[in-house]
Amino acid sequence: MKAKNYRSIERPYSRTDYIHGAPQPRLPKFDYGVWREDYDFRLVLKAKEAVQVRDIALEASRVAAGKTLSQKIGDNFYLVIKAHPHHVLRENKMIFGAHADRLQEGMSRSFGRPIGRAAQVQSGEEVLELYCYGRDLALAKEALRRAASKLPKSYNLVIEELVKGEAVPEASS
Repeated sequence: MKAKNYRSIERPYSRTDYIHGAPQPRLPKFDYGVWREDYDFRLVLKAKEAVQVRDIALEASRVAAGKTLSQKIGDNFYLVIKAHPHHVLRENKMIFGAHADRLQEGMSRSFGRPIGRAAQVQSGEEVLELYCYGRDLALAKEALRRAASKLPKSYNLVIEELVKGEAVPEASS
């Protein structure tokens, strides 16, 4: 199957107590870096349109952004994945070629087997969130640009300047 088959949002299939053999999400952690109270900027990657993002793509974007930032600025950032892959993807395997009629059942049992997980992201919803200092703003933009290139469809980068003394809720994973 091609990745484009899983981009459009369908009805959520997430009740894992009814799904036998549902795979675990391949994101080992949803945050990266060190949380501090005195960050100057909050950068957010927002989806331009509704899309399903595979858990592998979320992990690739986290690694790409985190590696870029940690090599250049150390641990002076905090990156959070806001989209959680709850939706279980299914595939009805079809085999074509000689003797394929003996190996497949067509549409008689077409519900499909679980093959992976995806996060269903609506238009305008936050996918990644990054906190950084003012001196590292250009590098943070580049890191989120690299992270967005690992994700399907296109995204907007929103930059917010944080006011000192105002409480920013810490993201939980």
